[in-house]
Amino acid sequence: MKEFVKTMLAVICGIIVLQLIGFIFFLILVGSMASSGKTPMPRNGVLDINLADFTLSEQTQESAPDVRSLNFEVLPNVGMHDAVKALEAAAADPAIKFVFMRPEGIASISAAEEMRAALLNFRRSGKAVVAYIENPNNVSYYLASACDKIYMGPYHGSSPQMTGLSGQMLFVKDLLSKLGVNVQLIRHGKYKSAGEMFINSHASDANREQNQAMINSMWETVSTSIAVSRGIEPAVFNGLVDNLSLIFPEDFLNAGLVDELLDREALVDKLCMLGQLEDASLLHLVAFSDYVGAKVNSFPSHSNVGVIYADGEIVEGDELADIAGDRFVREIEKARKDATVKAVVLRVNSPGGSVLASEKIRGALDRLMAEKPLVASYGAYAASGGYWISNGCQRIFSDATTLTGSIGVFSMIPEFSGTAAKLGVNMEMVNSNAHSDVYSLMRPFDAAELAFMQASVEDIYGRFVSLVAEGRSMEPSRVDEIAQGRVWTGAEALEIGLVDEIGTLEDAIAYAASLAGMVQADEYGVVPFPRPLTMMEQMLQSFGQSSQEPSVLTGTPFESAGRCLRNLSYEADAKVYALMPWYIDIR
Repeated sequence: MKEFVKTMLAVICGIIVLQLIGFIFFLILVGSMASSGKTPMPRNGVLDINLADFTLSEQTQESAPDVRSLNFEVLPNVGMHDAVKALEAAAADPAIKFVFMRPEGIASISAAEEMRAALLNFRRSGKAVVAYIENPNNVSYYLASACDKIYMGPYHGSSPQMTGLSGQMLFVKDLLSKLGVNVQLIRHGKYKSAGEMFINSHASDANREQNQAMINSMWETVSTSIAVSRGIEPAVFNGLVDNLSLIFPEDFLNAGLVDELLDREALVDKLCMLGQLEDASLLHLVAFSDYVGAKVNSFPSHSNVGVIYADGEIVEGDELADIAGDRFVREIEKARKDATVKAVVLRVNSPGGSVLASEKIRGALDRLMAEKPLVASYGAYAASGGYWISNGCQRIFSDATTLTGSIGVFSMIPEFSGTAAKLGVNMEMVNSNAHSDVYSLMRPFDAAELAFMQASVEDIYGRFVSLVAEGRSMEPSRVDEIAQGRVWTGAEALEIGLVDEIGTLEDAIAYAASLAGMVQADEYGVVPFPRPLTMMEQMLQSFGQSSQEPSVLTGTPFESAGRCLRNLSYEADAKVYALMPWYIDIR
């Protein structure tokens, strides 16, 4: 009887849980249907680009709530291509008088770089772009500097963070030593610093050299662009930053970095004046995400440029997340076999990952390029495995602030014999052969095993160098010279021949189309591969994701530590990875 009652209670609980989940999905579905209609556009509108109200990402897709945390507040998701096309439409749209932008909320420097180019292009229409800032940082002000006018709130409670770029490098060797963990790193590349955080207490000279060069190159792009846009000397701007002279709104005004200080009421009056409106009630702000939905058509044409989005880490398998090798190969094959796709752009936003998956993807791309033009476009990252899969494309477009290169490989296996000893745990192995327990994680490698692993790493590094030499028409010795695992910015990569041109995704699409004989933009459509995940697919996927780091670390300099330690298990095998150094947090 007791077991029967237990079973009945379990069934009842299961039914309640299923009904609750079904009810949640129903509410989400109703909300989605209610918001799926086209928003009517006013006749006299101001395009409101508020980066805090939508997520600017690689690819437009439905926004899904985090069902695990019951957080149903989601921001609209706008892909970079659709954002640029919306600005192009607004430039020719008589209903849009000008653009009002609030840049605070943008996170990626490369995304700011591409949006900046789109805003500068919009200004060529003769329409104005004005920005309003309250708490500017390096990235948001970089984007704002593309505007005709920059207005700033007069409020002294704001916290401007115009202090230059900084990159954090985390090292946990001392912590691991206290826990008895010994990380065995096998790598090729003087600058291949992925894994260095586990074996060093501080950055090696080579790692610090490459990180300093990256920061300097990115800041050169940002600071020079700002100085040119605001009509001041770069040295003067850097002096303001170095001397911490940008504290109060008046400092920005006196330095010529903003045009006026306006509170919210004065801002509305200014917008009305720019729109030649007599009353604030006539001011119609058109949300950017709504405008994208209303004006950007994604209907395929009989002649298309396919954009293959390689967004995320390169992993093995078939899952929906990241760049799963087997799934991604099928998407490449779809693009190759699609008769309407006349040319392809490979949009890479990846720090790399699995060598095996990278090899599969590179093979599929080579087959595609044998039949159709293939051009690469780089976002924030196109490094290591991201560069492996793309360096053979006919032309490579990169943002100046992209992190690329990292031509190097590594394998990393921790062993926990010291941890076991500290815990008073003894383990004995019974083996059939001399090295059967090499991957047991309970003893260090001997000399023969280290040589065995190093041979695999050296072979794969040689393969990587050969691929780059062939893809970039360079001598292997030259590739080896600029490889060694070093990460370069797009601006640096252009100088050494790793990329062909500093340009945006739109530049790459136009170039790919021209290779297929399609010169005018109205001659072709743009179709994405893989297709964006639906809201339901994203929610189902989120159920399978692991939980995040302890919330006590979130937002602190130690937030990366949780990811580092958790990812030790990810590397606890004999695989070789083409992955750029982890957790370079540029701020």
